[in-house]
Amino acid sequence: MVVQVGNIQIGGPQFTVIAGPCSIESENQFMTTALAVKTSGAAMLRGGIWKMRTSAKAFQGLGIEAFDIIKKVKAATGLGLVSEVTDVRQIEEIAHIVDGYQIGARNMHNYSLLKELGRQPKPVLLKRGFSAFIDEWIKAADYVLAGGNENVILCERGIRTFETATRNTLDLNAVVYAKKHTQLPVIVDPSHAVGIAELIPQLCYASAAAGADGLIIEAHPNPAQALSDGPQALTLETFDKTMKQLERVLAAFDRRLQKA
Repeated sequence: MVVQVGNIQIGGPQFTVIAGPCSIESENQFMTTALAVKTSGAAMLRGGIWKMRTSAKAFQGLGIEAFDIIKKVKAATGLGLVSEVTDVRQIEEIAHIVDGYQIGARNMHNYSLLKELGRQPKPVLLKRGFSAFIDEWIKAADYVLAGGNENVILCERGIRTFETATRNTLDLNAVVYAKKHTQLPVIVDPSHAVGIAELIPQLCYASAAAGADGLIIEAHPNPAQALSDGPQALTLETFDKTMKQLERVLAAFDRRLQKA
């Protein structure tokens, strides 16, 4: 199955990379990142408008202040944007500036939100909950599909295990299983899977080799100064190097990057 997201397709023969910061922090930060990841081969942008954070004191995103920034960046780059919604009221609020909605791990079980997304036509990128079984993840997608919206993309983003060396454990078993047992495109978020930037390039290559349809990667001009998830964000230079190597890995499987 192929899902059209803006002017790109996810789930077809080409491999799609979505990239950008965890959170949109400023016009300069988002524009710099967007221009760089596009040059490196990303086909679409990610960027949080609202952020669900464990601590109420942590940066929660710019909210509506990000709207004008998004419009400027999209106009300058021609790239589409996928961004997280955490509340049913946000769906209509950002419909005019996003090309797809992301459901984060904490909201995979928010069935009211999933049902509402099933009633509108834009694509939904559904992240697996960090303690969810594969079957629960697939059944969560069914809530969107049942509403009439067939544009669902599954996203494996790591699960919580007994291992503490990394933030979560990337479950490539789930990627292979979902590809074989559903018709939905499957992408991987290695950034949230491990939370450690130096591990991410190799996990990108492994995801491509496992048959994923794409990646969603966090990148930032200055990760050390990022307002959220800095330790897992690739520098723009590392992102560029990773994309070059990723193309070589894909070529070994007779695949290629989808360019914007």
